[in-house]
Amino acid sequence: MAGSNQKQFDINSVPKYRDLPLLEGTEERHAWDVFGPGDNLGTINYLTPEHVLESMKLVKRGVSFNLDLPLDQPERPQDGSEGRVSYTHNIYRTRGGGDDSLDNFYLQSSSQFDSLAHVRFGSRGFYQGVTDEELDTGRLGIDHWSQHGISGRAVLIDLPRFVGPSFDVHQRTAMDGPMLEAIAKKQGVEFKPADIVLLRTGWMEWYLNSKDQGPGRMNVTDPQPGLDGMRETAEWMWDHKITFFAGDNIACEALPPVPLNFQHRRMIPLFGMTIGEIWDFEELAEDCARDGVYEMFLVAKPLNLPRGVGSPINALAFK
Repeated sequence: MAGSNQKQFDINSVPKYRDLPLLEGTEERHAWDVFGPGDNLGTINYLTPEHVLESMKLVKRGVSFNLDLPLDQPERPQDGSEGRVSYTHNIYRTRGGGDDSLDNFYLQSSSQFDSLAHVRFGSRGFYQGVTDEELDTGRLGIDHWSQHGISGRAVLIDLPRFVGPSFDVHQRTAMDGPMLEAIAKKQGVEFKPADIVLLRTGWMEWYLNSKDQGPGRMNVTDPQPGLDGMRETAEWMWDHKITFFAGDNIACEALPPVPLNFQHRRMIPLFGMTIGEIWDFEELAEDCARDGVYEMFLVAKPLNLPRGVGSPINALAFK
């Protein structure tokens, strides 16, 4: 039956961060029991049919904004030094038309989702303690999100416009909960349960305007703004019932990372909360600045790839 993967989940039943159990032997809390045993969606469970219907009311003008970079951007080093390389696009012309294929197509090289199979919490395993062997049977693959669908209310948080002329994209500006609230207040928008938070850091604008868009621009050790990596910020995200967050930079997080305080290692395996990276908000941000509306209806469709670890986003924002 169509829509059978969309649960009637009660978001009001979600406990506060302080009430989540500690992962034994650590100071970190986990949400492995919140969405039920065998869950493959994590916080995507927040996107219920009721939430989708309510979010669709945000579409007032019928305009859409593409949030994907072209698949061949950002350029990756061909020597594999970064771990991911740029693909080779093969086009086959035939008498009847054409066909094509991609070699070395890394699914997390361009605008991307990280699935719950992307990061483990050390020896404790992936989300819900899932093991490598369980991943091989299909647990936590990105196809589960594809079949459920990703659509709901999104809020754009525009850091460069908030800071103003003094903003420097080459400084490590870490956005914590109070800063996110301050930016939202200045923009005239409020956070609501099940929100998708889009973080414009200015990195994409800098990258797209750079004369050299080569692989040297992808250095994760260079200072850049992004989400704060501290536990208090994770608590803010959880208690505000954020579905996921996505940024227009390399990791969505402030770089370089602080040891042991990097949200990838906390939110993905412990909360079941995905992270989006290298999204393109430039056209959307310009429109939001013009009309003063920073909330929108977002639809994304990751690849229906069994056991997939990541995927292009295929995302549109509607206003």
